[in-house]
Amino acid sequence: MAEQPEGSVLFGVFDETSDHESRVALTPDIVTRLRKAGVTCLIESGAGNKAFYTDADYEAAGAKVTTAQQIIEQANAIGFVDRPSAELVKKLKAGTWVIGMLGSFTDEAYVDELKQQGLTAVAIERLPRQLSAAQSMDEMTSQNSVMGYKAVLEAANAYGSFLPMMTTAAGTIRPAKMLILGAGIAGLQAIGTAKRLGAVVTAYDVRPASKDEVESLGAKFLDLGLDFSKGQGEGGYARALTPEEQAAQQAAVDEKAAGFDIIITTAKVPGRKPPVLLTKQGVDGLHRGAVIIDCAASELGGNVEGSAPGTQVTEGGVTVIGAPYLASEVSTTASNLLSRNVADILTHFIKDGVLTIDPSDEIDQAMVVAGTKE
Repeated sequence: MAEQPEGSVLFGVFDETSDHESRVALTPDIVTRLRKAGVTCLIESGAGNKAFYTDADYEAAGAKVTTAQQIIEQANAIGFVDRPSAELVKKLKAGTWVIGMLGSFTDEAYVDELKQQGLTAVAIERLPRQLSAAQSMDEMTSQNSVMGYKAVLEAANAYGSFLPMMTTAAGTIRPAKMLILGAGIAGLQAIGTAKRLGAVVTAYDVRPASKDEVESLGAKFLDLGLDFSKGQGEGGYARALTPEEQAAQQAAVDEKAAGFDIIITTAKVPGRKPPVLLTKQGVDGLHRGAVIIDCAASELGGNVEGSAPGTQVTEGGVTVIGAPYLASEVSTTASNLLSRNVADILTHFIKDGVLTIDPSDEIDQAMVVAGTKE
C-alpha cells in the first residue's frame, strides 16, 4: 500500500488519564479514518493505556506518538475527553482549535480565557442534536449510553441481594425492584440492562414521549399524578423544570420511592445544575439496604439531595453512590465512541484540507464559542 501524504491538519490528543478518568479522545481505528481524510494524528505517549491501547497500536495505525510539548507546538487542532486546564490553555498557541466539553453554559470566565488566548473553541455541549447531520458527533448521547449500562452494574454490585428472581432449595428470592429517574439515553440503556439482569423495572421522566419509550423496553412507567406536558427540551432532552414543577415532582417521587430497592437517577441538563429528584426525606424513607446511584452527581450538585461523588451510607442504612465517572469505567467502548464523535466534529470543520468556520452552517454557529464566526 502506498504511503499516504501527511495531512495539513495536525490533530493532537493528550493523556488525560487520572484516578477518575480512563478514556482517551483518539483510538487507533479513528487514526486510520482520519488519515484517509488527510489528517495527521499526534498522541501523547501512554494516553491510551487505560483504554487498553498501546503506543505501538497507535504507531501501527499511522499516528505519531510524541510528548505533550510537541503536541502544543505542532498541532493546529486538539481533541479532549473533558477540556484543557487553565494552565494548559495559557500554553496553547493562538489559532489552535480546541474541541471538547468546555462547560460553556456555566463557565463564561473560562470561555473568555479561550478567547483571550486566541483559540478557536468548539463546545461539544452546544451541539444541535436535533439535526441529523449532528448524530455521529453527539458525545453526550454516546457517553450517556455507556453510563446507563454501567450504572446498573454498579447498583447490582452494591445491592445485597439478587436482581433476578431466584428459586433455590432454600426458597425463592424475589426480584429487585428498580426505579430509574430520567428516561433519556442513559435511562433507557439502564432499563434495558436492568431488564436483562432480571430486575422489575419502573421508570419516570417529565418528557411526554418517554412513557412509550419506557414501556417499549418492558418497564413500567411511574405515574406521579402530574402533568408536565411541555417537558420536552431542545434536541429531545428534558428541559429544566420550573421551581413549582420541581417541588411537585420531588414530593411525588419521595412518596413513591419507598417501594423500591434500587434507584438510579440520570437526569442531567446539559452544562447546567441538575434537578433534585429525590430529597433527603425521600432517601430517609427507603428501607435499610436500599441502593441509590446518582449519575448526575458533580460539583454542581446531583439528582439526590446531598449526594456527592463517592459512596455514602446514611444512618438508615441506605447506600448513596455519586457516580459521575461511570463511562470512564467502561474505558475501551467509551473511548471508541467518544473518539468517533470528536473525529466527526473535526472533519466537519475541514473544508478543502483546511479548518474553516462556515458562517451559514447551523452546527458551526452553535458550537464555536471562541474564534471568528462572521
